[in-house]
Amino acid sequence: MGLHLKPIDVVEDISEQDFREKYLKPRKPVVIRNMARKWPAYQKWTMDYMKEVVGDVEVPLYDSSKADPSAPINASAAKMKFGDYIDLIQEKPTDLRIFLFDPIKSAPKLLDDYISPKDLMGGFLDKYPNMFFGGKGSVTFLHFDIDMAHIFHTHFNGRKHILLFDYKWKERLYQIPYATYALEDYDVSNPDFEKFPALDGVEGIECFLEHGDTLFMPTGWWHWMKYLDGSFSISLRAWDKSWAVKAHSLWNLTVQRN
Repeated sequence: MGLHLKPIDVVEDISEQDFREKYLKPRKPVVIRNMARKWPAYQKWTMDYMKEVVGDVEVPLYDSSKADPSAPINASAAKMKFGDYIDLIQEKPTDLRIFLFDPIKSAPKLLDDYISPKDLMGGFLDKYPNMFFGGKGSVTFLHFDIDMAHIFHTHFNGRKHILLFDYKWKERLYQIPYATYALEDYDVSNPDFEKFPALDGVEGIECFLEHGDTLFMPTGWWHWMKYLDGSFSISLRAWDKSWAVKAHSLWNLTVQRN
């Protein structure tokens, strides 16, 4: 009895051909170790540097409370200056997270610090990077991204534990109808199979990211994330070429969101 979790494929570097044939076309996740090590951000993006460039910006904070289907999924728990939040997550564990933060608006020079991997694929939304910050022990509950984009998720300044599940498992994962997230009465990292029997036998992928690692997460993959240290990530998004996926994305963003 249990989830069937396999370790993720890990490569140091990868050619466009290998990436497309082994991961993009079959929509299979992979960790690329060296992609971000070529970025200026790999050396520059410390907690202190991020605090220096956007420390005065007020940001909404999200906690690890369970989802209520009748409540807004993106309702924040509190607000704080970004610099004060960075101090907090460096001082002690906290379940408070920053979700879908775009520091580029306040510090455009950050655009010079990373490079979209256009040598691997096209379709990047370069003007819409998202950053995520979390305290040690904070959790991003199981969900898939509403826009159905491919994600290159690069982690900085610590470790993150991630569980991934193909979109096909949505019913077995107890997806809430017409939502992008699952019931959150269970801990997918340690589920109660007697209470949630459909989880038994679900197949997934497990990975651990460290500073500079990049996770390629294909369109539609469910993901659960736990910050093992106070740390942060940037997600670079790229559209899938499939018109079926684009139609699904449009439906999510217009009908499902409302």
